[in-house]
Amino acid sequence: MNQEHITAAFDRDLETIQARIMKMGGLVEQAILDAADSFAARDEELARKVRMRDHVIDDLEDQINDDCARVIALRAPIATDLRLVLSVMKIAGNLERIGDYAKNMAKRTTVLVEMAPIEGADLSLKRMARDVELMLKDALDAYVQRDAELAMEVIRRDRDIDQLYNALFREFITFMMEDPRKITPCMHLHFIAKNTERMGDHVTSIAEQVVYLVTGEFPDEDRQKADRTSTDPNIAKGN
Repeated sequence: MNQEHITAAFDRDLETIQARIMKMGGLVEQAILDAADSFAARDEELARKVRMRDHVIDDLEDQINDDCARVIALRAPIATDLRLVLSVMKIAGNLERIGDYAKNMAKRTTVLVEMAPIEGADLSLKRMARDVELMLKDALDAYVQRDAELAMEVIRRDRDIDQLYNALFREFITFMMEDPRKITPCMHLHFIAKNTERMGDHVTSIAEQVVYLVTGEFPDEDRQKADRTSTDPNIAKGN
């Protein structure tokens, strides 16, 4: 009976932790969408809400880490249970960083409001953010369903985000070369694009944790980054 009680208490602890991680994931998904909407619509009030809500995401990460530490200390989980606890901590850390990038995107809305829009940029950036949000949704679904194949699909989709970023980088360079007055807005838009690309990297890390949780091993595929902006001197020329 005592062992049954311990097992039931452990299961409740895990349920609490997993409920928190899903709540955190939902808040981060919304932050991505709202941040994208705020700069596309130049909506300063929505941008303010994104920034204000970030502390809720941070608090959830702290709660999850505290819960996981307590479970490890009191329950001494092993094997699959230990993998689950460690994976949740990693996932929470990645979600917190994605939330930070969403907050940083929203901060730039207040600056962009004062500047003339760059043709086509807002829609492209909003699409990129939406693609990342869908990746995150699928990564979290893969976690709930313990679906390693769906997680691997998310990992492969990160290459599409990198390629979108490369294309936007070339466009911004072209705009700045053609008209020096566009340098400042293009720089802000570039930072938004880079923040979004980094979100994709953190979503990929979440998906890798799902694969580890399900299989006990991290993906063995060689995931090469498709972001060439820091390694290819010809990318600004469209080569």
